Amino acid sequence: MSKRVLSFEQNEEGVTVHFSDNTTIHGDILVGADGSHSAVRQHLYRTLDKEGLLPKSDTKDMNKGYISLVGTTETLDPATYHGMMKEDSESFMIIGDKNTPYTWVTFTIPGNKICWNVVVQLGLAELADEQFSCSDWVPQQNQKMMDSIRHFKTPYGTMGDLFDATPIESVSKVYFEDKLFETWNHGRTVLIGDAAHKLLPSSGSGAVNAMQDAVILANHIYDIRPTSNESIKQALRGYRDERFADVKEQYPQSYMAAKLMYGHTLWERFLRHVIFNWTPNFFQQKQLNKNTAYRPQANFLPQVPKRGSMPTIPQYPSKRKQDDKNNIVGKNTASVL
Repeated sequence: MSKRVLSFEQNEEGVTVHFSDNTTIHGDILVGADGSHSAVRQHLYRTLDKEGLLPKSDTKDMNKGYISLVGTTETLDPATYHGMMKEDSESFMIIGDKNTPYTWVTFTIPGNKICWNVVVQLGLAELADEQFSCSDWVPQQNQKMMDSIRHFKTPYGTMGDLFDATPIESVSKVYFEDKLFETWNHGRTVLIGDAAHKLLPSSGSGAVNAMQDAVILANHIYDIRPTSNESIKQALRGYRDERFADVKEQYPQSYMAAKLMYGHTLWERFLRHVIFNWTPNFFQQKQLNKNTAYRPQANFLPQVPKRGSMPTIPQYPSKRKQDDKNNIVGKNTASVL
C-alpha cells in the first residue's frame, strides 16, 4: 500500500487506521508487522501508557550494542575476484584480533557481486561511538569509518578494494538493536515479528521467529468463531500465549551468538575461545535438536510429513477443523433410543 500509519482507533465494531495521506481504512483486526520501529506499536503503547496499562519494561528503549555498515559492490571481474563463478554462494567471516573491535563478513551473490558487512562493538572504538552519537546519516559519515578500516584483509584483497567497487550512496549504517516486548496485543490489535521482539541478527532467529509468528497468528485467526469482539481478543491472546515462551528462550541465544561473533571485550574473547575450541560437539547437537524441534505449520492446510530423524514437537490441531469434523460425524450418526 506504501502508506504510513499515523494513528488508529479500535472498539467493539472494529479498527480504523489513519494514514499520512489523509486516507483511512476499517477492518476487524490490525496486524502490526511493520518492523522494529513499528508505528502500530508506538501508537498502541502511547494509548496503553495513558491508560496505565503498559508495563514499565515496554517504555524503555531498545538496546544498542553494535553498529554495522552494509554494502554491495558493482559487478566484478571473476578473473580478479576468484569464487564469483561458483554455483554456491561463498561466505567468509573474519573476527578481529585484540587490536580491533571489528568483525567483517563477505559473501558472493548472483551478478558477480559481493555483499559485505562490517560490525563494530560500541564502547570500544572512538570512531564507532562518534558514529553512534552523530545524527547525520550522510555518506560522508560512513566514508570516515570506511577509511579507517580499508586495510582489513579478505579472501578478495582488502576491504578497501570492496569499498572502492561499492557506490558510497548505497552503503547503509544499521544499529543492531534488541528487545523482547511484553505487550504483543490489546483489543483488536496485535504485533508480530520485529514489532514484538527485536532479536540480534547474529543467529538468524529474527527472521525465523517472524515467520513462525505469522503461522501461529494465522492458525488462531482461522479458529475465530464466532467473529465477535471477545472471540477476536481471545484469539490474539492465544497467539501471544503460544509464542511468547519460545521467543523468550530464543532471545538469550541470539544475544550470546552476537557476543561470540561481534564481542571484543576480554571476557567475550575468552568465552569465544572456550566455546569454539573446548565445547563438545554433542552439546551443540543437543541445542540444534531442541531449536529445530519447533516447526509450526498452518494447521488448516494439509500437514507436511516429517522428514529425517530429528524429533519434532507435535502440532496443535485446528479447533475449527475439529469442530467441523465432529459436527459432520454427529450428523451422520444414528440416534439410538
